[in-house]
Amino acid sequence: MSTIDAFKAPSLVSKKTQKQMKKQDDDVIVDATELPSRIVASSAEDMEMDDVSGMNKPNFAPASAAETKVVVKGLRKIPIPQHRLSPLKRHWMEIYSPLVEHMKLQVRMNVKSRTVEIRTSPSTEDTSALQKGADFVRAFALGFEVSDAMALLRLDDIFLESFEVKDVKTLHGDHLARAIGRIAGRDGKTKFTIENASKTRIVLADTKIHILGSFQNIKIARDAVCNLILGSPPGKVYASLRTVAARMKERF
Repeated sequence: MSTIDAFKAPSLVSKKTQKQMKKQDDDVIVDATELPSRIVASSAEDMEMDDVSGMNKPNFAPASAAETKVVVKGLRKIPIPQHRLSPLKRHWMEIYSPLVEHMKLQVRMNVKSRTVEIRTSPSTEDTSALQKGADFVRAFALGFEVSDAMALLRLDDIFLESFEVKDVKTLHGDHLARAIGRIAGRDGKTKFTIENASKTRIVLADTKIHILGSFQNIKIARDAVCNLILGSPPGKVYASLRTVAARMKERF
């Protein structure tokens, strides 16, 4: 029988050269003391870089309490829809008083451009007063009552969310009208039930829906409204709202 070496491919190197290669020792011994000390040099360079960066680094003193309360000057213009101009004129003093007396802002109604202009004054103390005042007027322009929109001035965790029926489901014609009717209910019964169960306020403006409340309560009301748009019967939505309301009572 032939050995395994017989099946190997022929080598291109001669046998004499192979013997010389086997005799040569491939191991190389390196003396560590002969290498240059790169680590010491690099550490010295790092120290120099730290000194340079320390010299160029600015040194700021801590901000005082007076500096942190500095209110930046600003101006906001809130557009008012045509159908809300008459209610705005009727309730102007109720809107004007809290903005000027409590938030220390300057307010005026621009009849030509149909906007309410709000800006800070030298006596404004709260840094978020301008944003709160703009949200308050915007909530009234969307259709909320003054007493409901006042929560935006008094509380920090109150928000305003708006969406359309078409954002949930694309409806046209009578189907869209029936969806809006399901949200409102007979004499507004369904809308009032959702408001009381979720502790929010809802405004139905044609195909737009505006919800005012805390973040978690807005989510509860939005889920109920979306279920009604998608075709769920009001009874099923009432049952889910009762469950959610019971959980909220247990939580608080």
